[in-house]
Amino acid sequence: MYDITRWRKSSRSNGNGGMCVEVGFGRGIVGARDSKLGETSPVLTFDRERWTDFLTALKG
Repeated sequence: MYDITRWRKSSRSNGNGGMCVEVGFGRGIVGARDSKLGETSPVLTFDRERWTDFLTALKG
């Protein structure tokens, strides 16, 4: 399991369409999960550099 202890719900998540994402930070790793499922949600993980690349691609 991943050592992600701090989870934060995305400010871009909306409560109406069920599209809710949480992002969590751990040592050298970033995780993304479905906030509706909470701790039972599968976690998509990135190392910090790939997370930055992912965010840059989304903004582009």
